[in-house]
Amino acid sequence: MKVILKEDVQKLGYKNDVVTVKNGYGRNYLIPQGLAEIATPSSLKVLEENIRQTQRKQAQIIADAEAMAKALENVKLTIGTKAGSNGKIFGSVTTIQIAQALKDAGHDIDRKKISIAGDIKELGEYKAKINLHRGVDAEVDLSVVSE
Repeated sequence: MKVILKEDVQKLGYKNDVVTVKNGYGRNYLIPQGLAEIATPSSLKVLEENIRQTQRKQAQIIADAEAMAKALENVKLTIGTKAGSNGKIFGSVTTIQIAQALKDAGHDIDRKKISIAGDIKELGEYKAKINLHRGVDAEVDLSVVSE
């Protein structure tokens, strides 16, 4: 029996894959659970059209992400924080503060897309990595200074 997967199924395939399974597995598990549908000629045509539209949308999303990465290429952020005389920060600089500094600079980036190597607990120069899309990353220079 050929089925079209509606979701990723472990050890079987990914969403929108056409796979061959045993009749009992397809009719008693995959279809009732909503994980698959029977691969009829009309459903295969619908699948092809959906894949074509998805590819067009993904191409646009990737182009937007690459444009954002190009815009972030030369951005240098300065984050002011309270620090002691020895250069240690009271607390640490988080992705929330980095996202706010990016927003102030005119780039609206979700804080969950920002990653920093280790904790920023001292004054100095750092780099933050921003994951804009799968395979499209940007790096931003950070300068942590005392207020």
